[in-house]
Amino acid sequence: MSEPTFLLPPHRLSVVVPMYNEKDNAKLQIDAVQEALQDYPQPWELIVVDDGSTDGTPRALRQRAAELGNHVHVVELRRNFRQTAAMQAGIDTARGDVIVTMDGDLQNDPRDIPKLVSRLLNEDLDMVAGWRQKRQDGFLLRKLPSMIANRLIRKVSGLEFKDLGCSLKAFRGDVLRQVRLYGEMHRFIPAWLATVTSPGRMAEEPVRHHARRMGESKYGISRTFRVIVDLLAMHYFLRFGTRPGHFFGGFGLILSAIGGLMLAYLGVLKLLGEDVGGRPLLWLGFFSVLAGVQMLTTGVLAEILMRSYFDQSGARSYQVMRPDPRSTEEGWHDQDAADAAV
Repeated sequence: MSEPTFLLPPHRLSVVVPMYNEKDNAKLQIDAVQEALQDYPQPWELIVVDDGSTDGTPRALRQRAAELGNHVHVVELRRNFRQTAAMQAGIDTARGDVIVTMDGDLQNDPRDIPKLVSRLLNEDLDMVAGWRQKRQDGFLLRKLPSMIANRLIRKVSGLEFKDLGCSLKAFRGDVLRQVRLYGEMHRFIPAWLATVTSPGRMAEEPVRHHARRMGESKYGISRTFRVIVDLLAMHYFLRFGTRPGHFFGGFGLILSAIGGLMLAYLGVLKLLGEDVGGRPLLWLGFFSVLAGVQMLTTGVLAEILMRSYFDQSGARSYQVMRPDPRSTEEGWHDQDAADAAV
């Protein structure tokens, strides 16, 4: 059965696919995108990011990209920087007005890309996320961690998305480029986008999902614990990113107040003639006040310096082996040119 036709306003599309040790899937993934977008009516490019693979994935990607043409570009990272950094590398390389991200294990279906892009542009949205209604994964190692992570993310972010873990998403390029991804933050892109656009400009669309045919999943129950750590960072930046003193100052004031009350109590006892020099409460009060001051100063400075380093210095959380040699006008798959070649 042929795929439905979607109305697609003029744009340029970049598809970003991070990969790590997916040698068996490398060629198949590129071919799947090529087949799905062969008749795409607008210029498009495929950015495949190899995240420091050690199994021959880079060679397989380069070989297939050379066979298909300049619209398939391979970005090779010097080592394994993990999925978030690899995705950020692809986003930085992408030149399209619309950016679509997806996994490189053939579980996301590239035939859903036109549907997501059509809704994004025709409904004037900034993001359309895929929703895997019939997820083809094992329960214990994949579905259960995803359920826990989705519940936690919804609770902290306030976004009522049903499947925040689906990598298949379509974005307006100018909006997505305002967000920088660190740690395991690729799972929280909708929440981070909420800092630069309205949640009302984000939507969710049902997409197909396939069982993994080859290779092994790189993620399991352990990722839930990493999500919890990153949730704390996300909670801080979403609510206190522009006023860090309120966050650290709150804890600092509480600790200082507790320590101050302890010391005040001991001060009264001292005035009444009691010996307080050997009481543990004296040390507890002193260190509570000291910890409060440190929370207010050291914590604020550390967080601000970290954000300034990444956001203002132009530093990146990854290193690319070879820069993209293409100009902004080269390396697009154009349907008119493809028809003329035939």
